[in-house]
Amino acid sequence: MDPAGRQVFTVDLLERYAAKGRGVITCMAAGNDVILLGTSKGWVIRHDFGLGDSTEIDLSTGRPGEQSIHRVFVDPGGSHCIATVVGSGGVDTFYTHAKWIKPRVLTKLKGLVVNAVAWNRLLITEASTKEVILGTDNGQLHEIAVDEKDKREKYIKFLFQLEELPEAFMDLQMETASIMNGTRYYVMAVTPTRLYSFTGIGSLETVFASYLDRAVHFMELPGEIPNSELHFYIKQRRAVHFAWLSGAGIYHGGLNFGAHHGSPNGDENFVENKALLDYSKLSEGAEAVKPSSMAVSEFHFLLLIGNKVKVVNRISENIIEELQFDLTSESVSRGIIGLCSDATAGLFYAYDQNSVYQVSVNDEGRDMWKVYLDMNEYAGALSNCRDPLQRDQVYLVQAEAAFASKDYHRAASFFAKINYMLSFEEITLKFITIGEQDALRTFLLRKLDNLAKDDKCQITMISTWATELYLDKINRLLLEDDTAVVNHGSEYQSVIKEFRAFLGDCKDVLDEATTMRLLESYGRVEELVYFASLKEQYEIVVHHYIQQGEAKKALEVLQKPAVPIDLQYKFAPDLIMLDAYETVESWMATKNLNPRKLIPAMMRYSSEPHAKNETHEVIKYLEYCVHRLHNEDPGVHNLLLSLYAKQEDDSALLRFLQCKFGKGRENGPEFFYDPKYALRLCLKEKRMRACVHIYSMMSMHEEAVALALQVDPELAMAEADKVEDDEDLRKKLWLMVAKHVIEQEKGAKRENIRKAIAFLKETDGLLKIEDILPFFPDFALIDDFKEAICSSLEDYNKQIELLKQEMNDATHGADNIRNDISALAQRYAVIEREEECGACRRKILTVGREYQMARGYTSIGPMAPFYVFPCGHAFHAQCLIAHVTRCTNEAQAEYILDLQKQLTLIGGEARKDSNGSLTEESITSVTPVDKLRSQLDDAIASECPFCGDLMIREISLNFILPEEALQVASWEIKPSSLGSQRTLSLPL
Repeated sequence: MDPAGRQVFTVDLLERYAAKGRGVITCMAAGNDVILLGTSKGWVIRHDFGLGDSTEIDLSTGRPGEQSIHRVFVDPGGSHCIATVVGSGGVDTFYTHAKWIKPRVLTKLKGLVVNAVAWNRLLITEASTKEVILGTDNGQLHEIAVDEKDKREKYIKFLFQLEELPEAFMDLQMETASIMNGTRYYVMAVTPTRLYSFTGIGSLETVFASYLDRAVHFMELPGEIPNSELHFYIKQRRAVHFAWLSGAGIYHGGLNFGAHHGSPNGDENFVENKALLDYSKLSEGAEAVKPSSMAVSEFHFLLLIGNKVKVVNRISENIIEELQFDLTSESVSRGIIGLCSDATAGLFYAYDQNSVYQVSVNDEGRDMWKVYLDMNEYAGALSNCRDPLQRDQVYLVQAEAAFASKDYHRAASFFAKINYMLSFEEITLKFITIGEQDALRTFLLRKLDNLAKDDKCQITMISTWATELYLDKINRLLLEDDTAVVNHGSEYQSVIKEFRAFLGDCKDVLDEATTMRLLESYGRVEELVYFASLKEQYEIVVHHYIQQGEAKKALEVLQKPAVPIDLQYKFAPDLIMLDAYETVESWMATKNLNPRKLIPAMMRYSSEPHAKNETHEVIKYLEYCVHRLHNEDPGVHNLLLSLYAKQEDDSALLRFLQCKFGKGRENGPEFFYDPKYALRLCLKEKRMRACVHIYSMMSMHEEAVALALQVDPELAMAEADKVEDDEDLRKKLWLMVAKHVIEQEKGAKRENIRKAIAFLKETDGLLKIEDILPFFPDFALIDDFKEAICSSLEDYNKQIELLKQEMNDATHGADNIRNDISALAQRYAVIEREEECGACRRKILTVGREYQMARGYTSIGPMAPFYVFPCGHAFHAQCLIAHVTRCTNEAQAEYILDLQKQLTLIGGEARKDSNGSLTEESITSVTPVDKLRSQLDDAIASECPFCGDLMIREISLNFILPEEALQVASWEIKPSSLGSQRTLSLPL
């Protein structure tokens, strides 16, 4: 009974005179809101509550004597009906469909009393029954299938016969499951004393045929009951548990139809969690009474005992309700005949001879959590809880039970799931009071798992408390066992591992500063470093590893992508002193590292003494930067140079100085180090060859040669020979070498002279004997230089002869030029009478008034001045001037016009002074007019305007000049109006 007084099951009268005068009700079946009633006069009454109509079917027609409906069956969809008629005329079984008017007798079943029908719930449709199993009174099983459209059965097959103990089949149930290689059938059948189970793959005929070769699986219970029943509870079209109304009690259990799909035949025992409800529990001390009928709901059995229905909880086996029926006076004697259920509609029915009662279910699972809880079946209780408060009650009972049995860790897990029944403080006090720190820690951890992410404040506080409990536990373990640190299998090690996992899970919710202070106060340095790495506080981690001397681990941390590059520079001095090789290898493997910022660390390392055969790690890294990374930082190059300079072997230094790092770059420097610093350093370290190279590189050749002479004369000669563009400097350098060579010779005088003469030959003629004579002593005999002096004199004689030859050639060339000039003075051109001016197209020799006195020209005779070019073109002087000024550029045109203007002014004054007379002096002397005319000739007549560059440049000029725009516009064709158009017809 519900605490609020609301019953789980209620009874309502559905139909008082349901048989409609066709006798009394003998049997009943229901499915999908359809009720079928069998009567004592051979009628089947069909009530369809979904459509609201009813149909009466007479199955006694044509049969003599009294006829009664023995059993009636309807499928879960309410469309297919099977009924068995028993009377003096024998036994017949009929099939009818909801759409049929006339039922069909199943002749193959004549004489067989059908007690049970098993429908294929998963495959049956309104149009087809698919396979249906019929159980008979003589212990036989038959298969039948009917398609509604055929108006008859498709087939009726015999399946099985009970041989060992022939009994009537009283009830049947069937379930199917689709698998990869077909369909598996599960069939359960009951007789008055046994429960049989069949299973197999294929067709029903194949499944039952397999039992010819193997034993049938059955369960036999003592006692006998005339109305043995088998019921499946259907949930979501699948049977989940069963109940058998047997002579010994109600045998029930769960069904698992998917457990044995693998084998062809499987295990017939697909029942689990079996139990037997003894009838003695129903009588409350009185003599046990067997129920006359039964129905099964999800959690309850409905048992018909007398005229009452007792509702028994399937789990607790307690009677929760008794249902009473309002019987009519004529029905009291027989009472309630039986119960049936409509699995599709979720309803139950009871019936007597005249009336039908409906038993409704009102949320039967609402108190099941409490039923399970009272039985200490906590999983079932939780699965049936409807709200958080109910779940809290289940968890509380579990927690209190575990706490009472001193299973504190398990109790903590259950307490952590409680949200309403107990407060956080009450639960924690329980564990603190009994001193169970470990259980308290477990409670806090489980509580963290159950808290919502929005409870950030509470999560942080609980996480911090759990951290302190972990640290306390670790310290207590250390105090109990000093060897726990080195014992890998100890509880200490497992707690450390668990604590680190906890830090990893809670790193985002723990307060960083508080947690680090806690770890530090408990002296847990390793865990402090671990947590710092989780929080990406890499500086603390690296510092710890350096303190421990574990440079490799520190470098591994620094190489992580998330670590700021500045930490590399900060810890570089300590790391390189700790492990130079690993540090440099790490630097070379790290991208985007600025070597300049590592210079302090490298200088610290370089200041320490190193063994001769030891690889200098800083030099290795700097070489990597310079040669592989092409670093151009002067500081890096200067440091590498200083390290080279301090080495005993100067070969690496010289190679570095000779290397051109800027090679391939336009206008780039050949080196990036500071040459003045390099020179000071090399002088300080006495690396003279390097100094010579630096002097030479700085174009200080005299200093380079002077220093090289102190080291190696050959080096000095090579330096002197490098100068190529300054012959005087080159000679000066060689003289320095020569002087040094002569002054350094200590042998006999004649031997010294011979070596000096040999040295002259090495200069390739740059030095002569007379250049080096001043370097010899004054008392040297001339005989020692006789050969060299004679050779020098011969060279001078050859030079003199060459000069004479060049002078003769020059004189001859001057004579030829004078002859050419004389010839040019006599050159002339023949002008035809009809020759035209190339510009104005008038005849050259025609006298015209406008040409008689051209400006700046003296007219001789009646002809105007003109120009004739070697190509044959001729122009009047005035026309040529006009053409050239028009076609040349503006500056040149102004220059020509200015010369013409000056000629005009000077010519007018000359005529005025001489009154038009010419004197011999005026003709023979070179006057300013002649100079101007010569300049004008050069400007306009240096080349033919039609054959020279002037004509070529005109190719790029526009055909139409800007000043000709109006003329061009006059040629445009403008459209005229339509009215003024004229049509000009042309004769064909």
